[in-house]
Amino acid sequence: MNRKFFLTSLLLGCFIICLAAIVGDLNGTWKGSIILPDGSEYPVTYVFAIKGDSLTGSGQGEGEPKPIINSKIMGKEFSFSITNDDGSLIEHSGKYYPNGDSVSITVIYQGDKLHALLKRADK
Repeated sequence: MNRKFFLTSLLLGCFIICLAAIVGDLNGTWKGSIILPDGSEYPVTYVFAIKGDSLTGSGQGEGEPKPIINSKIMGKEFSFSITNDDGSLIEHSGKYYPNGDSVSITVIYQGDKLHALLKRADK
């Protein structure tokens, strides 16, 4: 259950990263894998949509998509939270790389700092 929640949270984090970038560049579907503490990979998919100065959308791992909340965009950098199934918040931060068409995110989950690199899926 914790792994499912963590992966879903990471997907949401990727979504927030899209908000940090230029509005038109981050919109769309992004896929990648979160690297877990044991070195295994957890596949995630984010759907990003920029609305004004905020990021909206969802992130999904094995479970249902989770909405992005509390987003902040600062140029190409961003931060946001998602709500875990137990009601706790999972913090995300990241950066959009337009030249490489990728998003790098860091997720803090149960004290662990996890990383993911997302690539655009809808090209």
